[in-house]
Amino acid sequence: MKESNPVTEPIGQNLIKIISNLCFSVFVFSVLIFTVIAITYQPPDPWLESAPALTKLFTESENATFQNDNSIIKTGEDLQSVLPPAAVRAIPITEAVIEKKEEQIANSTPPSACRELNLVNCSDPRVLIAVEKFNLKAFKSIAFFEYQTPVNGSKPNECDVAWKFRNKKEKSWRKYRDFRRFKLSIGDDCTYKVVHPGGWHSGINARRPRNKVNATRSGVTGKAKVVPQVRDDEINDTIPSLGSEMNFRKGRYLYYSRGGDYCKGMNHYLWSFLCGLGEAMYLNRTFVMDLSLCLSASYSSSGKDEEGKDFRYYFDFEHLKEVASIVEEGEFLGDWKKWDKSHRRKVPVKKVVSHKVTPMQLKKDKSTIIWRQFDAPEPENYWYRVCEGQAAKYIQRPWHAVWKSKRLMNIVSAISGWMDWDFDAVHVIRGEKAQNKELWPHLDSDTSPDALLTKLQGMIQPWRNFYIATNEPFYNYFDKLRSNYKVHLLDDYKELWGNTSEWYNETSLLNNGKPVEFDGYMRVAVDTEVFYRGKIRVETFYNLTSDCKDGVNTC
Repeated sequence: MKESNPVTEPIGQNLIKIISNLCFSVFVFSVLIFTVIAITYQPPDPWLESAPALTKLFTESENATFQNDNSIIKTGEDLQSVLPPAAVRAIPITEAVIEKKEEQIANSTPPSACRELNLVNCSDPRVLIAVEKFNLKAFKSIAFFEYQTPVNGSKPNECDVAWKFRNKKEKSWRKYRDFRRFKLSIGDDCTYKVVHPGGWHSGINARRPRNKVNATRSGVTGKAKVVPQVRDDEINDTIPSLGSEMNFRKGRYLYYSRGGDYCKGMNHYLWSFLCGLGEAMYLNRTFVMDLSLCLSASYSSSGKDEEGKDFRYYFDFEHLKEVASIVEEGEFLGDWKKWDKSHRRKVPVKKVVSHKVTPMQLKKDKSTIIWRQFDAPEPENYWYRVCEGQAAKYIQRPWHAVWKSKRLMNIVSAISGWMDWDFDAVHVIRGEKAQNKELWPHLDSDTSPDALLTKLQGMIQPWRNFYIATNEPFYNYFDKLRSNYKVHLLDDYKELWGNTSEWYNETSLLNNGKPVEFDGYMRVAVDTEVFYRGKIRVETFYNLTSDCKDGVNTC
């Protein structure tokens, strides 16, 4: 009988034990890693980058803010995904709707009436049908609403027609106005036909009457009146009032004192503002809002920070009031002072001096006012610090609440309308990036006029309307492109914000009658939205240059 090897057996058993322990250790380590990821993972914020990436971008830069390059800037209406309430949704006019109207007219019109028709009658319903048909065929990117009854133009065969519309690419539910003059003819079957359409806002007889208003209707208390008091009737950015003292006492407020975010870039402002508004929503409180902004030097013509700018110059205050519970800071402080002055018992206030006190810790607080104070040195005094860490899992920034100003969007619609909504667009980034050869070695040469013409000829058909959104300061820089395209630049439309424009009148009204500068941020906002409406859109990075958007080796 063969003897077993006394050495071999222990070695085999030990080897099996070692492999088992190793596998178990790998399993435990994998579970640990998965658990850590599951705990620390935060879903992406509905913005251009994730919340951790934006926070890193803030804190790593010298002044903990965005490095502005006048690039395309998005706001809530560009990211809108939630349908509006049924009460404000409007159904656009379609071919089926027009056909039904035609059938009703045909059934109600005797044959003899057709033989007597020899002159264009603008009040005839068939005139409006002819215009509606033409618009649907000519402007396929536009949704049409609420036509007004046509009125006489300047000649017997002309009619002026007004309507409301929305670009189909716009994700908000705002509507805009156009009014055009149409030359019409009458066919043998007595139907009207559009012979020649007028351009944007050519039908001046169909323009609505200009309603004059006084300054108090717009939430302005100043007495200066240096411009006609005219406003867009569809804009309601009056400051809401709390009403009686009892209404104030019954409310629950979240009040943020001014912090280090003041005078930072507009992206930084939005990131912080929406943190505060998001916390107010989480706490089910009214957010106390300072309408006075400080425009960063990067957007001002003076090259310095400019205080005293109104939130309503840049953003849609009416929409914000509709979707969030807010109160203007001046109204709030005034009512607070009145209450404390006329009552022995003061308003209960919870003062919070550190951003490290989380929204979750304040959830059950019963104080009328939670007052966050940001007195620490930068960057500890930034509003957005409240929404970092564990709070990021509870606070949802309400991006849908911030839209661009309707006044700026009226300018966007006018520029697009002048090009009959049929144009292509390019976004050309130059400025400081083009001068920085270390980070963007080819950007300057790749966006030179010769290089642009060569590259665009393969993308854009010749003699198209061609809009250039750019931060290039020299107006004639793109003249070489005019040999192939109908070039349009923002400065071609200065009259839209000049001293005879509606925008000038309406913003002056908000500013106690003093003129408001059409500043750098407004230019970027308008450039952005016109660019978005182009049929073909060409970007600097990805299309015109091989340089990386954020510098060398960041692609």
